[in-house]
Amino acid sequence: MARAIAERAVEIRGWTGVEIRSAGVSAYPGALASEGARLATADEGLSLDDHRSSSLDEEVVQWADMILTMTAHQMEAVARLGGEGKASLLAAFAAKSGEVPDRGVPDPFGGDAQTYRDSFRMIADLVETTVERAGREWSRSSEGADS
Repeated sequence: MARAIAERAVEIRGWTGVEIRSAGVSAYPGALASEGARLATADEGLSLDDHRSSSLDEEVVQWADMILTMTAHQMEAVARLGGEGKASLLAAFAAKSGEVPDRGVPDPFGGDAQTYRDSFRMIADLVETTVERAGREWSRSSEGADS
């Protein structure tokens, strides 16, 4: 869900050269998104029909400029693969200055339709805030590069 949301946010802003990938620490490579995720995403005008899961590995970690995880467990997996310093909890990255989120994003897997809709809304809010922050930070860094 997060990837579809982020891709829409990037597209709306007209950003080019931004590639978003999704990888899981317990994902079965090639699996379809769960029915709950597909339905919640479709309710919001997005599609996961082409989504196939992939596992987080060293190649993905090395490729990424930024890695955002849903949980502390995923952060640990990123660090083990050499990604420490380029990874943040999504909720922490999206948090307002001075705020410290008390937890990651709960996994809706196995939940009912409402659980998936709630999860989608939470992720959408966090991703939108993250994209806004990233845009501000990239703008500042490119302004500094021209000076």
